[in-house]
Amino acid sequence: MATKEKKDEGRVSPYSDKELKYFRDIIIKKRDEAEEEMEALQRSLRESMENASDESAYSFHMADAGTDAQEREKTYMLFNRTRKFIKYLDDALKRIENKTYGVCKVTGKKISKGRLEAVPHTQLSIEAKLKRR
Repeated sequence: MATKEKKDEGRVSPYSDKELKYFRDIIIKKRDEAEEEMEALQRSLRESMENASDESAYSFHMADAGTDAQEREKTYMLFNRTRKFIKYLDDALKRIENKTYGVCKVTGKKISKGRLEAVPHTQLSIEAKLKRR
């Protein structure tokens, strides 16, 4: 019994190691998908920039140039948003490693399993999220 208590010393997470592994697997899957999306967005940005320089040699309508610039801007915003999402997922993985995952940073209460399954990087319980609105 003393070894179990010693092992759990420093644990803040209300979830067991088995449950934390379950959440870790969800996060890693989402992170892999986000990495793939980020690579695709990066390729799209690179191609868009190459095409923009190629087309400048030909007669090119200003409206087309504006549309292309707007598309690049939108892609860049998606790229940054995806990069930020990956950082949130990495932070969640650190909380799992530190055994602090699943605790609301506002209320200090357990975040429900359903909420963590839907938004695995969250640090807020539904109660805290609703109060922030």
